[in-house]
Amino acid sequence: MENKEVLKYFLEKGLLVDNEVLDLFSGVKDVDFVKLMIEKIKKHTQQKVITKGIFSKDAEQVNKLFLDFPQESQEKLEKLKIKLGLSIEISKEISIKAVKTENFKEMNSLPNIKYALPVPEPNKKIEVKNFVTYFRNRFSEMRNILQDYSQLDNLVSINKISGNRQGISLIGMVLDKRVTKNKNILFEIEDLTGKIKVLVNRDKKELYKKAEEITLDSVVGFKGSGSREILFVNDVIFPEPVLYERKKSSFDENVLFIGDLHYGSKRFLEEGFLRFIDYLNGKVPNTPEVDKIKYLFVVGDLITGVGNYPNQERDLKITDIEEQFSRIANLLGRIRRDIKIIISPGNHDGVRLMEPQPVIDEKYAWPLYNLKNVILTTNPAQVNIGAKQDFSGFDVLTYHGFSYFHYAKTIPHLVKKKAINNAELIMSYLLKNRHLAPTHASTQYYPLEKDAHIIRDIPDVFVSAHTHKSSVSYYNNILMISTSCWEAMTPYQEKFGNTPDHCKVPMFNLKTRAVKVLDFE
Repeated sequence: MENKEVLKYFLEKGLLVDNEVLDLFSGVKDVDFVKLMIEKIKKHTQQKVITKGIFSKDAEQVNKLFLDFPQESQEKLEKLKIKLGLSIEISKEISIKAVKTENFKEMNSLPNIKYALPVPEPNKKIEVKNFVTYFRNRFSEMRNILQDYSQLDNLVSINKISGNRQGISLIGMVLDKRVTKNKNILFEIEDLTGKIKVLVNRDKKELYKKAEEITLDSVVGFKGSGSREILFVNDVIFPEPVLYERKKSSFDENVLFIGDLHYGSKRFLEEGFLRFIDYLNGKVPNTPEVDKIKYLFVVGDLITGVGNYPNQERDLKITDIEEQFSRIANLLGRIRRDIKIIISPGNHDGVRLMEPQPVIDEKYAWPLYNLKNVILTTNPAQVNIGAKQDFSGFDVLTYHGFSYFHYAKTIPHLVKKKAINNAELIMSYLLKNRHLAPTHASTQYYPLEKDAHIIRDIPDVFVSAHTHKSSVSYYNNILMISTSCWEAMTPYQEKFGNTPDHCKVPMFNLKTRAVKVLDFE
């Protein structure tokens, strides 16, 4: 591939490239491979100027970049990695992970889907030091994301502030937040070098609104002036992700999203769900789009479970969790086999509440494991669908959403807009923080060394459930989908002021990006 052709494609993607990298790509003869590589570089680096140093800067991002490629491209990648100066150790690690993922896919006989399960946590007592490591590592990762934001100029560590400084930037984790007697907002933030107070003046109206949105334990950038004692803030920078384009597949395929079936409840809307199954199987007239449906996501609470809230037994039609799984597996088994069903757990599915939640347990849900077109993932999870030889596919971030109610009740603008019934507002807020549960108290979690709630890779689609509200919207070109439920309102939901939507199914076309909400109520 000639230099001019490679350079033209870089420019079409809005990227500048130095001569060294240009020469490397010019030596690759496969045009489609080079174009796919450039597309992935843009997505994973979020950089406008591509130099050789980018590849050696962050080995973890390089791993993810190369792992996304199909197995048939791995030989070309090995040669390219050597030219880029990447270590042999990194290449070996990538190969091992790729083999494991490929084996798992083959076992399920589901092509065009990629996903990775997190490393299991050690089976040991949780100690204070586990949380210390967890938060230190979270801060380091989030700082690495934020420090590339051009708004944070003259960036310094807290211990490097001396005298009165003008126009400096800090990145800190929010340790404390309070409103002073003068109605200013005073934060205490910390980094790995120390702590400092930062103040937002109430007279700066727009800035004050941004400061109100800051939640405890989030990692945020601050610009301002001050001393080692206090920083007076002029701007707040969130680590929000941005997609620079809304990608489209050349293949005409549809993907559907559902959640919160709560099978086993007396209030399970079985008639609506049976109508949904008939639709998928082509039994509804004048629905030619059905043949294009290739993927179905189920984002948690497949069953209603047992003992999930006080006096739940009053609401149960089936009181045995294994029977609940058996019956819902029977229903899902009626769906035509060419539709791939990706299921992640929720707080009702008989797995631990601590996140990340493991895949649904085979001990109770063994009938699901017998369905050949089913993939079981963790919560949260990132799944890639629709990848072809010349297309990288769509990255779908799934999170059931157990943390959502905390933010709906504590963040001022979310409280004001009754976000408990507007899930897209909560999803936008967490995308803005680039974290699914930034505040320590917002969900139960296991303090892994690597925080499972950080949104490391920017998804094309972010889908969640739990609020039982149906919505479809965009945030910085990221498609956000919240699923409705398949259970009529319970007294427990009514107690929290939740007004659920029922039997609504968003359908997303990978070629046109058209979204249509189907209604089976």
